[in-house]
Amino acid sequence: MFERILIANRGEIACRVMRTARSLGVEVVAVYSDADRGAAHVAMADVAVHIGGSAPSDSYLKGEAIIAAALETGAEAIHPGYGFLSENPDFVEAVEAAGLVFIGPSAYAIRAMGLKDAAKALMEEAGVPVVPGYHGSNQDPEHLSGAADTIGYPVLIKAVAGGGGKGMRLVERPQDFADALESARGEARTAFGNSDVLIEKFVEKPRHIEVQVFGDGTRAVHLFERDCSLQRRHQKVIEEAPAPGMTPAMRAAMGQAAVRAAEAIGYSGAGTVEFIVDGSDGLRADRFWFMEMNTRLQVEHPVTEAITGVDLVEWQLRVAAGEALPARQEDLTISGHAFEARLYAEDVPKGFLPATGRLSHLAFQAGCRADSGVRAGDEISPFYDPMIAKVVTHGPTRAVALRRLVRALEGTEVAGTVTNLGFLGALARHDGFARGDVDTGLIARDIETLVVAPVAGAGEAALAALAGLGLLEDAPEAAGFVLWQPLERDVVLVSNGEEVTVRLRTLSGTAHDLRVGETWVAARCVDGQWRLDGAPAPGVAVDGARITVFARYGLAFDLVDPLARDSAAGGDAALIEAPMPGLVKAVFAKAGQAVSKGDRLAVLEAMKMEHSLLAARDGVVAEVLVATGDQVSAGAALVRLEDDS
Repeated sequence: MFERILIANRGEIACRVMRTARSLGVEVVAVYSDADRGAAHVAMADVAVHIGGSAPSDSYLKGEAIIAAALETGAEAIHPGYGFLSENPDFVEAVEAAGLVFIGPSAYAIRAMGLKDAAKALMEEAGVPVVPGYHGSNQDPEHLSGAADTIGYPVLIKAVAGGGGKGMRLVERPQDFADALESARGEARTAFGNSDVLIEKFVEKPRHIEVQVFGDGTRAVHLFERDCSLQRRHQKVIEEAPAPGMTPAMRAAMGQAAVRAAEAIGYSGAGTVEFIVDGSDGLRADRFWFMEMNTRLQVEHPVTEAITGVDLVEWQLRVAAGEALPARQEDLTISGHAFEARLYAEDVPKGFLPATGRLSHLAFQAGCRADSGVRAGDEISPFYDPMIAKVVTHGPTRAVALRRLVRALEGTEVAGTVTNLGFLGALARHDGFARGDVDTGLIARDIETLVVAPVAGAGEAALAALAGLGLLEDAPEAAGFVLWQPLERDVVLVSNGEEVTVRLRTLSGTAHDLRVGETWVAARCVDGQWRLDGAPAPGVAVDGARITVFARYGLAFDLVDPLARDSAAGGDAALIEAPMPGLVKAVFAKAGQAVSKGDRLAVLEAMKMEHSLLAARDGVVAEVLVATGDQVSAGAALVRLEDDS
């Protein structure tokens, strides 16, 4: 076994790898950027090395700096985590040329699976079923359009070097193909530096089921499947293992196909073979097709660990250190069911926009597994993926594991940034999902009911008022009396953009009556525990004027200072502002140009995603305040329309 390894990554995966390495007595070296100087993975490591600026291209994508850090600190091997350089064959070769071990597959295996078109051809040779489509080198638009006609609509256009849904477009009609192709190519060029695409048949009721494989370069085993069908815009949201409705025959067929895929390229380490499955007639052994192979550890690997009892990172370290596979196929079994929900800092009502902010409070329910790379007090940076944590539950049955997930999400407490916690909670309670009736279109079909913002009740508003005034802390028993009468005052809060007035009547330091609208709430502190109308009050976090009540997945209130109230009513529809810090990728507006509501005026790139900024009303562009390539902060004015007179 290695004595010291370097982890060429950050955040939750760096922390997760460190935990296993430490359990094996292996020392760990962290690398960090300017933005990550105080990050959790830096504090957790035995040694930490600064490698550059905040942008990934200036730090976590600098392979030479990472290798130099490994050599300087005496590390024997490099674990890439996922993302960044984890699937870069040139980096693998550079690591090995420096006399270090890459904890993962060979450069050959990564290249073999790196381009979707070549990988599909290789899989066909290995006897793995592939989706009908065109994977050739002819990228002429007319040829691609003809291929789509031959395959039959609907079709998917997919970047050959793609991943994460980038460079992917669904086309349902021939007349929409040209525009979709141009859009997919542009996004692929930006994300991967390669605009080539392939065309595939779109499966009408698709399920995304993937198989975890592990090889030692000679032979491979599979550790069963994960269902990743619950997706939004091709991004996984909740994953589970095993797949609901899986039959023994189909599990055997998929597992054997995945092992054939791994052994065909002499695969070493952890990998995932992803399949698209037609779920329109249940799960059948003749209705699954190879999509791609991820030649690294997956974000959702904890659900596989939960049902198999295998620590996949331990296996990675042991095999990379020269050991044979730790288990045979017949040694591996499934125990129970597991779910993983991805908790992100993102503004769901605003179209799932990635969010930033300082986490003033972060806590998870006891009993669940929460893989996180941030702590209370940490910043969610605009430079990286805004994941806060992966919340994982396990149970003897799917129903029990899902109930535990519901409770774990309800018990998760986050303050300081908006999150998708309520969205995850709504998904976990979705009737169809509970029945196991899932496909990749479920979220899109029910999006309106899944993103409804919770409305604060009288009790939550009353509690927020008390917390904002500091009245939940210790107070003298006689506090709140003026001329032998209870002290009354109004407290103004803002929740979801609406003002809420709370009339507070203080009876003592441990007793208050509060009126919200026409509803009275009795707040009493009994044996150190605050109760609202006799029921235990939820937790609260206060950060300046922002109060977060941990009910209904977190309700945020702002305490209004009556001496500094903003009289401005509503936003300025004439001003288009950056919703988050980012890079101005493109500007389409010109001064004097007439625009209509919904026209795309600019594109902002932030947190690995592109966001179109649209005109909020009809008008004429008065001035353009930014240029392509500008780095802007949240709230920066980008385009101004002439006054609507």
